[in-house]
Amino acid sequence: MQPLTQEWLNKAEGDFATAQRELRARKTPNYDAACFHAQQCVEKYLKARLQEAIIPFGKTHNLVVLLDLLLPLEPIWKILRPDVQIYKFLRFSLTKLVLRS
Repeated sequence: MQPLTQEWLNKAEGDFATAQRELRARKTPNYDAACFHAQQCVEKYLKARLQEAIIPFGKTHNLVVLLDLLLPLEPIWKILRPDVQIYKFLRFSLTKLVLRS
């Protein structure tokens, strides 16, 4: 495994642990933070796979773009596409709604 791939995996695991910790908080769970770190976890896992396959991905946080780059290599992952599209829609639709308020 390439060292940079391992760095992406370590960061993804950290985000996963943070998301879990927020969801398990008894008094005041921060669901926004849990969702943010869950998204970050997925993004970093996708980037780790791209890095290991030596597929350039540029600077992006777009899960759809990252997943699409991986589909030729991991065609079974196409089942994830609706989920990442819904995340993108919800994130940006809710952000616009909040900004209008």
